[in-house]
Amino acid sequence: MKKRLFTPGPTPVPENVALAIAQPIIHHRNLEFNEIFSRVNENLKYLFQTIRDVFTLTSSGTGAMEAAVVNLLSPGDKAIFVNGGKFGERWGEICKAYGVNAVEIKIEWGRAVAPEEIESELKKNPDTKAVFLTHSETSTGVFTDVKEIAKVVRESSDAVVVVDGITSVGAHEMYMDDWGLDVVITGSQKGLMIPPGLSFIAVSEKAWKMVEESKLPKFYFSLKKAKKALESGDTPWTPAIALIVALDVALKMIREEGLENIWKRHEKLSLAVREGCKALGLKLFGYPPSHAVTAVYFPDGIDKKEFQKVLKYKYGITVAGGQEHLKDKIFRISHLGYYDEIDIVGVISALEMALMDSGFDKFNPGDGVKAVQKVFAGFEEKLVQKDNNDEMLSCCH
Repeated sequence: MKKRLFTPGPTPVPENVALAIAQPIIHHRNLEFNEIFSRVNENLKYLFQTIRDVFTLTSSGTGAMEAAVVNLLSPGDKAIFVNGGKFGERWGEICKAYGVNAVEIKIEWGRAVAPEEIESELKKNPDTKAVFLTHSETSTGVFTDVKEIAKVVRESSDAVVVVDGITSVGAHEMYMDDWGLDVVITGSQKGLMIPPGLSFIAVSEKAWKMVEESKLPKFYFSLKKAKKALESGDTPWTPAIALIVALDVALKMIREEGLENIWKRHEKLSLAVREGCKALGLKLFGYPPSHAVTAVYFPDGIDKKEFQKVLKYKYGITVAGGQEHLKDKIFRISHLGYYDEIDIVGVISALEMALMDSGFDKFNPGDGVKAVQKVFAGFEEKLVQKDNNDEMLSCCH
């Protein structure tokens, strides 16, 4: 049986990326690695849409989150975070672990924080040094408008805007510099399409001034050390060499497809998954929806564990379950990274068959697949229409 991964991390690894990992290991303190790392660093700037350095850490995404906290802040500093899911909650946990005064905006899991809520909290806490946000909340499948929130933060305070882009970078439109985002992080096993083990953090000029003044303890995650090493095209510690070699290939793929095309692809695939699920009588969880992952309620009347077993062991499809109080209430289908239209047709088809095997029969076989195909046809027609309109405007001017 061919196994197919539809989890929001790790995500599928392209064949040519996997082959790069399998190449003989090279040494990280020589010209060959320096050349690869130099290309990687330039392409990471493109991915983040920034002119600033993007530092590569050998860690999961949580390591980059911790790096953001310990490099920006000092003991007793005040920071605002949004608890709207497992990973927004994590910002607060890291801050508290380091003695940061963490002000929580707690919202219902399944919705996005509004810019007005951030503005209100900033007015109550004018001494806030940082606002921590989650662009795509992986645990709930919810998207947050960090562009508008960043604007509000700039107009309301001197705080820096720190964005967890772990499942949004490479899936959602994001222009770090143009939007005034001060720190953005992501992880390797998401939109970058390589295995877990690397994380990335980009820091604005404004945020770097805070790095220079930060008093929180740090060693392995010191961005000052990372910056000093990067000036000579190196890393301060032994990196995950094979993953960086693979990253070089993955970033080349991203460059060739083009960020705007990648963002459109994720928008299209996510819409198709949602429409396919709704056509099967399934209820979606969370709004507004992320382009990276779709959260779906388990239907009533089925054995949830048996359903997931059937999906995985009979049809080869692995999806993610819910976390914390959402466990056994929702499951999550990823469309982040190395996916195309046929993948989405396949996962919805398997979903249909697993639901029928589990005794859920509130749809006709093929309803979900038909809905997916309609989205793809309609989406392409809209793009063609837009291109035609653009051409007409070009001709007229």
